[in-house]
Amino acid sequence: MELAHSLLLNEDALAQITEAKRPVFIFEWLRFLDKVLVAANKVDVKEKQKKLVEQLTGLISSAPGPPTRKLLAKNLATLYSIGDTFTVFQTLDKCNDIIKSKDDTPAYLPTKLAAVACVGAFYEKMGRMLGSSFPDTINNLLKALKSAESQGRGEILRSLKKVLSGLGGAAASCHRDIYKNARSLLTDRSMAVRCAVAKCLLELQNEAVFMWTTELENLATLCYKALEGSNYGVRVAVAKLLGTVMATALMPKQAAVMRQNVKRATLEEVLELMATGFLRGGSGFLKSGGEMLKGGGSVSREVRVGVTQAYVVFVTTLGGQWLERNFATFLSHVLDLVSHPRATQTHVEAVYSRRCVSFMLRATLGGLLGEKAQIAAGKEICQAITKQMRAVGKEDGGEISRFRALQSDVSASQHVMVCALKELGSLVQSLSATASPLIQEPSIGLLETVTSVLLHPSMAARLAAAWCLRCVAVALPYQLTPLLDRCAERINNLKSSPEAVSGYSFAMAALLGGVHECPLGIPHSKGKSVVSIAEDLLRTAAQNSRLSLQRTQAGWLLLGALMTLGSSLVRYHLPKMLLLWRNVFPRSPKELEAEKARGDSFTWQVTLEGRAGALCAMRSFVAHCPELLTEDVIRRLMTPIECAMTMMSHVPAIIKVHGAHLKASAAMVRLRLYDILALLPPKTYEGSFNALLRELVAEFTLTENSANTTTSLLRSLCHYDDSVLMGSWLQETDHKSIEDQLQPNSASGSGALEHDPSSIYLRVPVGEAIPGPLPLGVSVIDASVALFGVVFPHVSFKHRLQMLDHFAECIKQAKGLRQQAVQLNIFTAVLSALKGLAENKSTLGPEEVRKSALALVMGALDNPNPILRCAAGEALGRMAQVVGEATFIARMAQTSFDKLKSARDVVSRTGHSLALGCLHRYVGGIGSGQHLKTSVSILLALAQDGSSHEVQTWALHSLALIVDSSGPMYRGYVEPTLSLVLTLLLTVPPSHTEVHQCLGRCLGALITTVGPELQGNGATISTIRSSCLVGCALMQDHSDSLVQAAAISCLQQLHMFAPRHVNLSSLVPCLCVHLCSSHLLLRRAAVACLRQLAQREAPEVCEYATSLAKRSGDNKDSSTAIDLNITETGLEGVLFGMLDRETDKKLCSDIHDTLGHMLSSLAVEKLSHWLKLCKDVLAATTAVAFEVEKDEDSEKKDEMDDDTMFTGLGDDGKSKPSVAPRWVTRVFAADCLCRIILLCENADKAHFDLAAFVKNKNSFYPGDLLVLHLSDLIRMAFMAATDHSNQLRMAGLQALEDIIKKFASVPEPEFPGHVILEQYQANVSHTFSPYACLSYNCGVCSTWIGSGVVSDLNDLRRVHNLLVSSLDKVQAGKDSSSQLYSESATTMEKLAVLKAWAEVSLTMFHLLLHSTKNNIGDEDEDDLGADVLPPDSLITLVQPELPSLSRLWLAMLRDYALLTLPAEFSSQLPPDGGAFYTPETIDTARLHYRSSWAPVLHAVALWLNNTGFGAGEDEEEVPSAPSKTPGLSQGGSLATKTFEETVKDRMHLMLGVSIEFLCFPRPEEPIEHVMSCLQALCTLLESPSAKCHIAEDQLLAVELLNVLHRLLLTRDPPAIQLQVAAVVQETIRAAQTHVLQQRSSKEEKGEADSRSNLGEGGDTGELVPGKSLVFAAMELLVFILVRHLPQLNTRVQDSPNHVPLRPQRLPEDSARLVANTISILAELPSLCSPAGCMTILPTVLFLITGVLRETALRTPDNSVPLPVSASLQGIKTIITSPLARVESIQTQWTGLVRSSLASVLEYSQPDMDEVNMLTAITLFLLSASSELVGVTVLQNGCMDRFRNALNSSDPSVQARCYQLLLSVFQHSSRALSTPYIHALAPLMVEKLKAVERRRPGTAAELQAVQEGIRVLENLVSMGEEQNRVQLLALLVPTLVSYLLDENAISSAPQVSKGLHDFALQNLMRIGPLYPAAFKVVIGAAPELKTRLESAIRANQASSKAKAAASQAQPTVQAAPTIKLKTSFF
Repeated sequence: MELAHSLLLNEDALAQITEAKRPVFIFEWLRFLDKVLVAANKVDVKEKQKKLVEQLTGLISSAPGPPTRKLLAKNLATLYSIGDTFTVFQTLDKCNDIIKSKDDTPAYLPTKLAAVACVGAFYEKMGRMLGSSFPDTINNLLKALKSAESQGRGEILRSLKKVLSGLGGAAASCHRDIYKNARSLLTDRSMAVRCAVAKCLLELQNEAVFMWTTELENLATLCYKALEGSNYGVRVAVAKLLGTVMATALMPKQAAVMRQNVKRATLEEVLELMATGFLRGGSGFLKSGGEMLKGGGSVSREVRVGVTQAYVVFVTTLGGQWLERNFATFLSHVLDLVSHPRATQTHVEAVYSRRCVSFMLRATLGGLLGEKAQIAAGKEICQAITKQMRAVGKEDGGEISRFRALQSDVSASQHVMVCALKELGSLVQSLSATASPLIQEPSIGLLETVTSVLLHPSMAARLAAAWCLRCVAVALPYQLTPLLDRCAERINNLKSSPEAVSGYSFAMAALLGGVHECPLGIPHSKGKSVVSIAEDLLRTAAQNSRLSLQRTQAGWLLLGALMTLGSSLVRYHLPKMLLLWRNVFPRSPKELEAEKARGDSFTWQVTLEGRAGALCAMRSFVAHCPELLTEDVIRRLMTPIECAMTMMSHVPAIIKVHGAHLKASAAMVRLRLYDILALLPPKTYEGSFNALLRELVAEFTLTENSANTTTSLLRSLCHYDDSVLMGSWLQETDHKSIEDQLQPNSASGSGALEHDPSSIYLRVPVGEAIPGPLPLGVSVIDASVALFGVVFPHVSFKHRLQMLDHFAECIKQAKGLRQQAVQLNIFTAVLSALKGLAENKSTLGPEEVRKSALALVMGALDNPNPILRCAAGEALGRMAQVVGEATFIARMAQTSFDKLKSARDVVSRTGHSLALGCLHRYVGGIGSGQHLKTSVSILLALAQDGSSHEVQTWALHSLALIVDSSGPMYRGYVEPTLSLVLTLLLTVPPSHTEVHQCLGRCLGALITTVGPELQGNGATISTIRSSCLVGCALMQDHSDSLVQAAAISCLQQLHMFAPRHVNLSSLVPCLCVHLCSSHLLLRRAAVACLRQLAQREAPEVCEYATSLAKRSGDNKDSSTAIDLNITETGLEGVLFGMLDRETDKKLCSDIHDTLGHMLSSLAVEKLSHWLKLCKDVLAATTAVAFEVEKDEDSEKKDEMDDDTMFTGLGDDGKSKPSVAPRWVTRVFAADCLCRIILLCENADKAHFDLAAFVKNKNSFYPGDLLVLHLSDLIRMAFMAATDHSNQLRMAGLQALEDIIKKFASVPEPEFPGHVILEQYQANVSHTFSPYACLSYNCGVCSTWIGSGVVSDLNDLRRVHNLLVSSLDKVQAGKDSSSQLYSESATTMEKLAVLKAWAEVSLTMFHLLLHSTKNNIGDEDEDDLGADVLPPDSLITLVQPELPSLSRLWLAMLRDYALLTLPAEFSSQLPPDGGAFYTPETIDTARLHYRSSWAPVLHAVALWLNNTGFGAGEDEEEVPSAPSKTPGLSQGGSLATKTFEETVKDRMHLMLGVSIEFLCFPRPEEPIEHVMSCLQALCTLLESPSAKCHIAEDQLLAVELLNVLHRLLLTRDPPAIQLQVAAVVQETIRAAQTHVLQQRSSKEEKGEADSRSNLGEGGDTGELVPGKSLVFAAMELLVFILVRHLPQLNTRVQDSPNHVPLRPQRLPEDSARLVANTISILAELPSLCSPAGCMTILPTVLFLITGVLRETALRTPDNSVPLPVSASLQGIKTIITSPLARVESIQTQWTGLVRSSLASVLEYSQPDMDEVNMLTAITLFLLSASSELVGVTVLQNGCMDRFRNALNSSDPSVQARCYQLLLSVFQHSSRALSTPYIHALAPLMVEKLKAVERRRPGTAAELQAVQEGIRVLENLVSMGEEQNRVQLLALLVPTLVSYLLDENAISSAPQVSKGLHDFALQNLMRIGPLYPAAFKVVIGAAPELKTRLESAIRANQASSKAKAAASQAQPTVQAAPTIKLKTSFF
């Protein structure tokens, strides 16, 4: 393939390849040329032009295939337009000659077509440059047109279109000729030609004025004729032509009008013309009169559907503004269509016409108008409804209107009503909450208008009104309860009017059915009222025969609707319902028999309707309340159901007696019966199988039924992919809702509510806008088929055989159309049964059953009806799947092989080729592997059968199925299949789109089969890959959008497996163009592909899209300008725009995903771009579309009207603003905003740091920071949060909450001490409107107050008032009358308020703590000004609410505690619910409690702690408690409780809730809840009452510790572990206090001896696990230590593969945690008796010394690590404890102390931090002197350590060592200190003497010397008088040696001077202390004396020096530089 990539065709290479591959080679070269010509240098092109032209024109006559000729023509035209145009006329003549040629052989045809294509391309590209040659060319083409066959006609018409577009107005002289020749072809038998004509005429009407003036009517008639018998493609093309011409006639293009004086058509004329098509079709105008009288034939459905599409094109072309201005006219016209008798000749036709009109309204109104304009349109629709209601003749006499209108009026008006109400409902539903102005404005009176229709005489209109009300309620849930109440009231008042009973019951049922779409639900009591109304209706039905039918139907309808509310509500009414159901049916077979003889036809009608209603309610119950279906309930349901089954057999006799009008009611009973049986398990009605199956089979084999009704289920039972074979079955398109009418099965697409009123309360089927049950006749057959599938797997083999034989017999008996119908139904049933067998994993049965089934299926494979062949193939595959035996499968395959080898007719070849495909599909690659080779070879042969495109289609489709199912086993056949696919793509005419679609499926399947191999670089793989790419390119060039969609999905597959080889630079622009396609499937494919690309390569995708926009902007003038709306917002903007227009769920979710992927990878880099995008979407109010009409002066208005005459159409239509973003899109944009904030947070914290940005401004700072856009963020959140739409408000509040949380602590660099959010206080606080969704609002309020940003008192008050008012709501209690939503919604609301208050008060308590800490020294800040918040203002706002809040909080926690009880304790729940929930909504309430209990628990703990467990609050508050909050009546009993009991209750509640939660926090619980719970426990245990409680109940404390231990095992964030440690500490302290109290009380009683045994462990020292608090604490603490310091675990060290770890520095959190743990450990002994202490101390000391060993590391700044100081503190606590004085354990104790010291000595390695180890040693020496005296081993060890430290090179170590030695020397026990003095003092003196030679150079060295001197001085003072002289003789000379002589002083460094001064002062101090001894020493050495004297002189000489000395003195005595955090001595 690479050889094809050259400017000239590489003819040598071409000659060397095989014949078969040449076309591909040539196509690849043309593709390369197409890309390269545009980009190449003109000079290069001109050089080679001659040769190129030769090569290209040579190809014309080489019979090129369709794609090749298209590219060839394009390249030739491009070449001439770039290079020289000298030879263009020669080439043109050459082409014309070929066209004129008389050669009509098929072989010459491709050459002719290529010439035609070239002519078209030349004119399109060069247009007027070709001068006057065009008349000849056009005549030539028109001549050829007359004699050409269909391919030629299509190609010539396409070329004519291009000629016209290239020449524009210049070709005016030929316009009439072209029109005359082309128009006759509008009714061509080839559909492709019809499409081509329509497109050609569409091009022509741009310039040919006559088409939309004089010829307008004729053209319209022609179009109507063209639509007769058309396919989907023709309908789309003709509708576009018709709609555009009509629009042009109404608003001509400016240029054309200027040239000729044109009479413009009026709107009435145009609409009249269109209506003709809708009502009369193409029958013309003349014969209409006579036909009208006869009521002649109805208009063909294809025409009606086509005209409907034309209406939509017409309005869309005129645009949204036109529709806005003329909506009233358009609406009345469209509604008139549906009231016309010709549109409604039969009921089904009427339904079809209504569907069409609804489609017109939805497509124009829903798509073209913005939200404001839609509201205005809603007004118009309301007026239309009112007008109709008047026409029907409402009398004003009294409430009930009696209708006196004619029957014809009513029938006409009902259809108008249905259309208007349906559109109104859809409008309100799409507007959602934005529709509130439409509902609320009294002048419109929407609700009154709609409810008035509930009294309309026609049932269809009443149902439509009910549906409309349901839409209103779903859009605005606050209307739901009032509407229900209103209907209930009316039904009770108007019981005697049949219409009212029927209408209002419909409305109530519809509203109840809508409840599931309103998450807030309705109050529980409404269910009760519905039941009572229904019961009343059923009870009174028999009283008045005029009303009995309506009342019966209404009663059961309401009960059926009630069931949709679900089990929680129905549970209460179930016994009553079961009774009602039992009473409707006779109790026994006897009664049934007796009943037959009684009654007249009316009673029977009522009876049957009643029973159908009862069964319908049962079905609703079974479907919506599966939880209530216990064995017992099913048994009780079966009684009436079995009775109904028996009754079915009696009905035919009854109908014979009483008349055929009962048939419908009987059918309804059967339908309901089948429906409910299909939902129940078949085992429950096994006994009735025989009778039931007889009924079912008779039903769908049409035994009793004379009509040839067919089921509608076949399509859903066949495979979705097979739709391409069914010909008439349509794909997913935008026109699906009207195209359904044209499907071949009975009444297809004629769904309407009146066919089955129960559908008004059922869930709407997916993809439908409004439920459309099919007519009863079809529904019954559907239900019987579905039930047959359920029952068949449970029937015995004998019966299966009987039925299958019976089916064959039925088909034989029937003839003609009836046979087709029966066969369709039977096949659907068989498929349904086989599907049931597969789902039940059961088999088909023995040989004879299989034979019978196989005969049935094989017979249908040769049926001429493609749908039946499809069904038969599917059935064959399913049979193979169910039987699953290799021999059976082989037999089936062999039959098809033989048939295909012999058969020549199309029917059997197609049927059996599909059979092969289905076999493989259902058996899979493994099961059918041995047939693979044969299947593939046969299908490849069939696919090449050019004589029949149908055979090709079926063969290729089956081939695709085989490739799909065989997977890797197909790998060997990939190459031949691929080359076949390419050959066919190059040769099959484009008009056979099905073949191309199947080729696309094959290619996709092949790509998947090769899979990841495609990345490889081997020769074969490269060939396969390039073949795939060529195949995709061929399909991308195809004109059919389904083929283009297939190409895109193939490229998507390729991109998945081999991303490097897919060229995005060409793919992305192609996708962008398809985004604007009019075909849904193509848009879906494009977006799906973009979604995948954006996942990996979002930046590239966006870049290519933008470059495409630039390109199309550059070549605006050329004809290739693409209609694309990519502006500076890029592809993202286009996708956001699509969200407003698209309604397809899948498409929208893909767009969301694509934007999400782009956002994730680009938002942080292109921050401002994305924020602007979101802002534009959010800021867009609907005013955009109205800008024209802003109040201008009147003159301007006139001018504007003049302009609009001309600018109605034309190019500026594109520049008009499209519709402003709708609310759904705005919600998505608000979500994007939240995601951007999150992305920035994850990317870089700098986004939230303005100060850093200001600092780095000058230096290079990458990108854009979020904090710079803060004002935009807040503005966007504000816009969203204050919108009409509820959903948008919630999204806005969510965004606002995110912003507050993320930016609350960001400082404002320009005003230190303030935060950046302060400037936006007003905006934020005004966002909280009192109307917004309460629960959401409160959450954001609390975040805002809690953020600490608010400093303006007024703003704070505003927010606070909102919270207070919501609190008042909560206190209003349960039974407030004005309840709109369900109880669980109320629960949610109240809990949200309590949670918000809890969060605010947490902030307040936090402030309280701070203010108490900071109160000292705060007085001077009071003059800041009045508007700044004093810190306690929040406290003053919250404090007054606390008493009532605390009660509500406690009540809530009580509820929560009860709700968390396991199911087996459910009997303990209060029967009437809790404070905030009702028993009915218990399940949903649980969820609400679960999300809000944690902050409340924390707040309650703080409050209890602050008020000392609410001491003193109960007495005053009690009386008011019950009255204020009825739910809290438990409060009343508090008065009798003592304070202790209250404390106990509250403690149990708090601990119960906490422990229950901490035992098993669900993984999805947020970490904040765990933290809140732990903080609450901690706070709680700080209060004395709580401490007392937990200490008294030791088991409780043990349980708490065990639960915390378990929590540590499952959750490891450090914050949680720290918090756990804090709780443990509080628990231990509580126990300590308790033990102390006990000991002191014993002492008072004088039981000193027993006192010693107090504490855990008693006399024996045994600690019982599970009961011992100390043991539980030890477990938990050891776990923490080993988790953070695994080296402590001896097992780890002893294991053979243990590598000794070097001690490492712990991270800060871990260090803090270990420190806390150690300090708790050290306190444990105080809880034990002496014996108990001896049990735990070895472990405790081992752990503490171990931690010391692991953490005592040198730190760079000489600070002491936290764990070290904690360990030292712990050692001190333990050694100084009073245990040492207990005699009984003296020896053990001594042993312990000594071994601990030994361990420390052993651990103090040289690389450890010597200072800390020395400190530890000193601690032992000082605190445990008595145990350590005289132990020489230890003594020597200690001395060694001190010696090492004195010799250390680090001065700071020396200094600390001197300090520690000092404390040892000074120890009171001389026995301890003397050995140390003897051993270490000499070394010290030596060290200090040596300083004279090496004076200190740093402050640290100076300090060491000073410390040393201090020790010496102390020794002097400790020595006895007689030794003083010797001691001074050591000290004084040393000091004197430090003095400098007077000359050196001035030049000496600072430190050296410091030493001099220090020595001098000390000497001057020592002299007076020991005068005698001092004199002796000085006298003994004269040189000392002189040095000292000179130093003193020098000191006194300078007064400056004196001042300096007086300052230096305090610094000399400075503290040591190493400060310990805690003083240990």
